Amino acid sequence: MQYIQHLGPVAALIAGVLILIMPKLLNYIIALYLIITGLAGLLGR
Repeated sequence: MQYIQHLGPVAALIAGVLILIMPKLLNYIIALYLIITGLAGLLGR
């Protein structure tokens, strides 16, 4: 489960690059991040 700890920083890096390339994706990236974070919290992670 070591790779799960690296998932957050890697996802942030990818999201940052995508926002720089296509700023209109910002709303979708934030929404997906909040949904995934919320689900992870509800599932006990």
